[in-house]
Amino acid sequence: MRVLGIETSCDETGVAVYDTQKQGADGLLAHAVYSQIALHAEYGGVVPELASRDHVRKLLPLVRQTLDEAGLKIDELDGVAYTSGPGLVGALLVGAGVARSLAWALDLPAVGVHHMEGHLLAPLIEHDPPQPPFVALLVSGGHTQLVHVARIGEYELLGETLDDAAGEAFDKTAKLMGLPYPGGPQLARLAELGTPGKYKFSRPMTDRPGLDFSFSGLKTQVLLAWRDSDQSDHTRADIARGFEDAVVDTLAIKCARALDAADCDTLIVAGGVGANKRLREKLDAMAKKRGGRVCFPRPELCTDNGAMIAFAGALRLEAGQRVDAQVKVVPRWDMATLPAV
Repeated sequence: MRVLGIETSCDETGVAVYDTQKQGADGLLAHAVYSQIALHAEYGGVVPELASRDHVRKLLPLVRQTLDEAGLKIDELDGVAYTSGPGLVGALLVGAGVARSLAWALDLPAVGVHHMEGHLLAPLIEHDPPQPPFVALLVSGGHTQLVHVARIGEYELLGETLDDAAGEAFDKTAKLMGLPYPGGPQLARLAELGTPGKYKFSRPMTDRPGLDFSFSGLKTQVLLAWRDSDQSDHTRADIARGFEDAVVDTLAIKCARALDAADCDTLIVAGGVGANKRLREKLDAMAKKRGGRVCFPRPELCTDNGAMIAFAGALRLEAGQRVDAQVKVVPRWDMATLPAV
């Protein structure tokens, strides 16, 4: 089954084609992503109306480009999948409208995909994918969650952030130290130049039982350290390293607890912060020490992309799940309400 996937939940326009007749990464025939970073940079964050308008401009050309790269004509598709939530309602409606129109015109089945399920399943696109049960760490600008996956579509939330998501904390911390938008990747690169241990920040909520996260207090600690410093380039790098180490350690501690709670030895990591080099190294070492395994998608599939939507949609379409012709999106959507595959 060759499925076209469309992702427009926020500020990336993603399109991909996945073929279920091929295994793992071989099934990803083509994918392309257009980022709106330059568009939103002057505002210091995503402007929803501008994001929606840019999706309108970029989506159809990106569909044509992706089909060309896959070597397919549009009438050779077998299904269409699109992100129907959660996300910015205007941006979601652009992708849903185009996807539903294509499905109707081509008389193809269509399915709306949960954005975070797309992220969760992204590591399964790679070669030698893990099989459930496993624990998933979903870590991005909007979400930080630990989820027990009994099988595809059967999800139990183990813990989540009580305030800022990890990626959001990266972005806000970068901004308070004067780094340009988007700040998270800039801060991670700067941390490479910092001296380990020069600044030691707390590992929030690791001194008590539980699997929830909180990063707002850590952000405040960084702000106070920055205000009291000489604010030189070297100091900025040292503080960035201290902040990154605190976030990475916190995530690793909570992941180990979640694996214990779920009596599981396989961890998958997805979402934009999953591309962080130090987080990957820390979780890989933790998993090996436990005699388990940690799986990541390639870095380009950590951020929002059409490949994860095409793959997740293909699994649900093959299971016989469909949506009607109504263009419907769900800006707020609990993943635990999804049906099993």
